[in-house]
Amino acid sequence: MRPPLAALPVLLALVAGLTVFAVGSDAERGVPEAVLSSQQHMAEDGAVALQGAVDQSVTDLRAAAADFGGSTSVPADGMLTRLDRTYRKWRGTAVVDLSTGRLLASQGEAVPLGKVDLRELPANPPPRLVRDDSGVTRLLVFATLSQGSRQELLVASQSLKLPGISVGRNHTLNLVDRDGATLTSTGPGSGTDRAKALAGAAAREAQRKGPSDTAAAGGFDGPSGSLVGAADGNTRTAVGYAGVARGLAAKESPSSGLGLTVVTTVRTERHGAGTGDLRLALLAAAVLLALAAGVTAVLHVVVQRPVLRLRREAQRLGSGDLAAPVHVPRFGEPARVGAALEALRLQLRGKGGPSQETVAQPPAKGRVLLGSGKGRHRLGLRTVLVVCAFALLAWPASMLLTLGSTWPHPAAVVPRLITEDQRQRTETTADRVRRGINDGYADLAHLANVIDASRPEEARKILDRSLEQHGRYQSLYVVDGAGEILVRAGGEPRTPKKVRIRPGVMQTNTSGKEPVLAAVASQPVEGASARSGRRYVVGEFKVQYLVGILSRPGLGSVWLVDSAHRVIASNKGFVAFGRVSDGRLRAQLEAVRTTKGSAELLLGWRNPAVAAVAPFNDKLGVASALGWKVASIRPVFWIGLPEYEAQRRIMLVGLLGTTTGALCLGWLYLVVIRPLREIAQGAKALAAGDRRTVLYPRYHDEVGSVARSLELIRQRLSRTDAPPAPGSPDGAPTPSTSPSGPGPRS
Repeated sequence: MRPPLAALPVLLALVAGLTVFAVGSDAERGVPEAVLSSQQHMAEDGAVALQGAVDQSVTDLRAAAADFGGSTSVPADGMLTRLDRTYRKWRGTAVVDLSTGRLLASQGEAVPLGKVDLRELPANPPPRLVRDDSGVTRLLVFATLSQGSRQELLVASQSLKLPGISVGRNHTLNLVDRDGATLTSTGPGSGTDRAKALAGAAAREAQRKGPSDTAAAGGFDGPSGSLVGAADGNTRTAVGYAGVARGLAAKESPSSGLGLTVVTTVRTERHGAGTGDLRLALLAAAVLLALAAGVTAVLHVVVQRPVLRLRREAQRLGSGDLAAPVHVPRFGEPARVGAALEALRLQLRGKGGPSQETVAQPPAKGRVLLGSGKGRHRLGLRTVLVVCAFALLAWPASMLLTLGSTWPHPAAVVPRLITEDQRQRTETTADRVRRGINDGYADLAHLANVIDASRPEEARKILDRSLEQHGRYQSLYVVDGAGEILVRAGGEPRTPKKVRIRPGVMQTNTSGKEPVLAAVASQPVEGASARSGRRYVVGEFKVQYLVGILSRPGLGSVWLVDSAHRVIASNKGFVAFGRVSDGRLRAQLEAVRTTKGSAELLLGWRNPAVAAVAPFNDKLGVASALGWKVASIRPVFWIGLPEYEAQRRIMLVGLLGTTTGALCLGWLYLVVIRPLREIAQGAKALAAGDRRTVLYPRYHDEVGSVARSLELIRQRLSRTDAPPAPGSPDGAPTPSTSPSGPGPRS
């Protein structure tokens, strides 16, 4: 009995202290956490896009080298011509003889080979950053290939930039190396010394940090974070940074050794107004302490003290001390048990004469004491417990009423910067999806140039290698002019035959359990007619590949929809070709008819949110013909704005107060009140003459001690009520067991 009554005031005092700390202190000062986390996530998006672009470039060049390797019929100039026709990402390409260092062929911009010692490079060396003679940084990608007995090196040069990263007019985006030097930048004021110094500080901070907080939950793998620049009048600079460290898998990716860091900065107004209310916190804590003291005092007087007194009285009667009358409590179940004990005491005394002790005077005429007679059955300890629960519930209810009266209006507290960041991140995600599909089509176009379906074994090896290297395809296969499969790798094809011979990227179904996205590249066959002799390389994309691109921390719920706004993929689980779950976002999808995206603050009394829609049908590449869009929505309440943070703290202390009261009062009810009610019923039946029902203690505590004492009394009454044995001269009971009832039980 004592633990719940002792825990109740202690826990409520802790909740009162937490109320002063949580409600009275400011939730945010300076730059809102929402702005800082948004900049961090934008930098992470940039790092993921850069990492994917570099790794994809390395994979494409090495796959091309593997396809060209061993084929002495393809000269160096022919290799570069095929690469240039398939991939448009490289500014310059070259083929070098590793044994002599002689340049065999080159195309496009001059590759700065003089900055690299080609003779000491390992097989398939990692990419490197070099500065050409004009001081411009270039990314060099290498791949080793064998041409007979000769070892050659395929080299590609490309600009160092962040592909497809959308930034606002007030944002600055910087790409920094491991030494803190800015390699490329964009945005207002990006070339100033102050901006470069801030970007260098952020890059050094990234070099010292481990993986981000979201890495364990499937978020960004590398180091990332945010910081606040020095104040400039009424504005602050929010900085987000993310380092390119590891790939999506646990192993290192080719880009991880470059030591690059993406830094994004934005100037925002200083948020100087505090959100804490110390007066409200002190008042709420004082009221809670008063309620805790009052409820504890009532429970001590009405529950604990009467039950402890009953325990002593029951133990006295159970031990055989029947001289003094039982002190009967005045209320509830203890009163009923006390009255039953007094009746049992008189039954145990039998005809031994009235008690010589002074007994309490009977009540006045017409007055019914609480705990005796009819008044004993009207109210009980459950009523007391319900009243105490309502008293404790009034405190969190008042906190929630205060919460409702101070609920911020989203249009007034959500900065325009948050809405713009949501749009930019959604556009970045859409661009990554578009680029992934375009890269897949480019892979198939390259395969169409090197694969020979007339040699099935070699063709299958090439398809298997490509399927393993890229990981974006469900299946790869080559078909003839009628759509019949000649060579296949991967899963079962799901694209209809008539679609397999249409070059481009197509959504091949609009219903079913899983969307099918297929890319088709044509392969002309020399010496055959244009229609019958043409072959096609078909690749079907994995839906999980698209879901992986959509899964970005801090972006909320994201959907990829087709031209009819049917769901193709989502990061929150989805039903294929279903509707977007949020009706407001569906209306925004219908409203976006142009090629440019939009972002809005969706108001509502229940769950205001920021939402954005980004189509990618105005970009280059075959994927634009799909007419797909990426839509995202994020609830405002969980963004991290100081006003909503204050509301969450008020909700927290209110829920803690409710939980504490429910825990302690529920504990008291289960351990004390309910067993005591059962004992009261058993004691009343025992006093009324029931000698057969055994009284078992539910717990080994104070109430259980009363039950054990009542069981001892029942056993004594059973022996006393036994009839005299036949032939006994004085009618005294014999030691034999009474036939009218069970024998003594321990």
